[in-house]
Formats: sequence, structure tokens, C-alpha cells
Amino acid sequence: MKLTESELKKELEAMSGWEYKDGSIIKEFKTGNFPNTMALTAGIGSLCQQYDHHPDYLTLKYSSVTVAFSTHTEDGITEKDINIAKEIEKLRLFL
Repeated sequence: MKLTESELKKELEAMSGWEYKDGSIIKEFKTGNFPNTMALTAGIGSLCQQYDHHPDYLTLKYSSVTVAFSTHTEDGITEKDINIAKEIEKLRLFL
């Protein structure tokens, strides 16, 4: 079920660096170097397959990865988006 505006705001306040923009929740991760960029990108891809929830976009640069999520079937942000964002945050601990 699509989160209300107040629910989304509350969730994002607790998630450092994530923002709501253009209908998606988005974060840019600074990785420091290309090997870390590739490792984070692979980790995000693996989580997306595991959760069967894929990003609106996943953009990588030499030392950063930007990812955006929304739930198209609900036309907005749902717990699925919040949950995968929280799982991605855990990957960051390994870089």
C-alpha cells in the first residue's frame, strides 16, 4: 500500500541521505573509488533480485552510485521501497 505523505516524511527523516524526488526515493552513495562503486552496484543488484523489487534507475560513476525506487503498481512509495533502501544501507557498511 502506498505510504501517505506523513508516513513517507517520517521514514525519510530516519534514513540519512535519502530524499523524495520526482516520485521516487533517491540516494547518492559516495564510494571513494571504482572498485567500491562496482561492489556496491553488484550488491544492490543482488538485493533487488532477492527482494524482486528493482530500482527506477541505478546510475554509477567512478566514485558514486545513485539509486531510485518507487512502486509502480501503487503509483508511489511503499514499504517495499523503504525496506530495500534500508537493506542497501547495510551494504554500505562493507565499503
